[in-house]
Order: sequence, then C-alpha cells, then structure tokens
Amino acid sequence: MGRPVKRTTKPDTKLTRAEQARATRRRIIAAATESFVAHGYGATLLDQVAERAGVAVQTVYFHFGNKRTLLKEAMDIAAVGDDDPVPLLERPWLRQIQQEPDPRRIITLWVATGRTIVERVAPLMRVVRGATATDAVLAAQWHTNQSQTRTAHAFLAGLLAARDALKPGMTVEEAGDVAFVIGNVETYLQFSDVCGWTFDQWQERTAALLAAALLRS
Repeated sequence: MGRPVKRTTKPDTKLTRAEQARATRRRIIAAATESFVAHGYGATLLDQVAERAGVAVQTVYFHFGNKRTLLKEAMDIAAVGDDDPVPLLERPWLRQIQQEPDPRRIITLWVATGRTIVERVAPLMRVVRGATATDAVLAAQWHTNQSQTRTAHAFLAGLLAARDALKPGMTVEEAGDVAFVIGNVETYLQFSDVCGWTFDQWQERTAALLAAALLRS
C-alpha cells in the first residue's frame, strides 16, 4: 500500500482580502473575550490572545493597536451581537418595537431583547468594572457605555410617551432616567451577583418593575 496522502489546511482562496481580514478580527475578538472573562483585564496578555486565535501577536497589534482597544471592540460586538456596521438603535428588532401599539408589550419586547444583550455584555462589563479603579481609560469606557445605555432607555421612554402611556406628571426625561436605572447592565450585575437572580428572573421582574414605574394605571 502507498503512503497516506498528508492533507494540509489552506486558507479559503475564495475569500477576498477584506473578508479574510474580517475573519481574522473575529477570531482575535473571540479569543480575547474568552481570555478577558476567564482571567480578567490585567492578566490577559496579547501574545496569549494571539496564540488562542491562531495568529501572530503582530497581527493582533496590527488590527487593534493595544489591549484597551481590543476590549472596547469586544464590548461593541457583544452589545450588538455581530460586527456589522449597524448601530444598536438601527437594528430590525427596534423597528418591531416601534410598530407595537401596546405600551406593556413594548416593555416586554424591550426587556426580552435587553436580555440577549445582557447575556452577551455582562461578562465583559464585569471585566471593565473591575479595572476602572486602576485604569482611567477603562473608567472612561465604562462611563461611555453607561451613557449609551441611558440614551437607549430615553428612546424607550419616548416610545411610551408617544402612546400617552406614562404616569401622569412624569416627563419623558424622568421616565428615561427611571428606565435606565432599572434596566441597565450595572443593575443587572447587582441583581445577579448580589441577589442571585437568574436571567429568567431578571427578565420577568425587570419588565414588571418598568411597567409599574412608568405606565399609567
């Protein structure tokens, strides 16, 4: 019998350079996310990320420059669920919510979508929160994430106000702030890490809290 033919794995030559680069970035971000969550920000080294992703460390530096930028990119992708250049508030799920006439159903859909985002983002938010005391750049990143979340909940408040569903005397600004405090990831981390809530409990109870706090009887 002849020798078995040795097979080698070659890059898919059908991919364009841009597609290859995007695939490489995805592998690096996935590897970095695993490392950040498992080891924390300080203990994660870029050469370890590179090894996990199957690339040279120079490739990591080429695409991201430094570890802070890599964490930010991982956070951004976790927030929207992919690397498509479409902002969170321009996603198809939001159009569905915008078309919903029932205020309580709006809150239910909002929190259901929020759950999928929280499931992706919460592990990395723990990483960022743990590093804010010693890293000013990551502290600023935490502030930016909170500001973006507040903007999103202001949008929710606007949808409810447009249906004349807010409690009497409650302004859109007040409703947005209340929604932000109840529904943001920081509050989830308290409910999860301190109170021991599961995702199912968080989803059900957060929807109930938002409805009770925001909607007219």
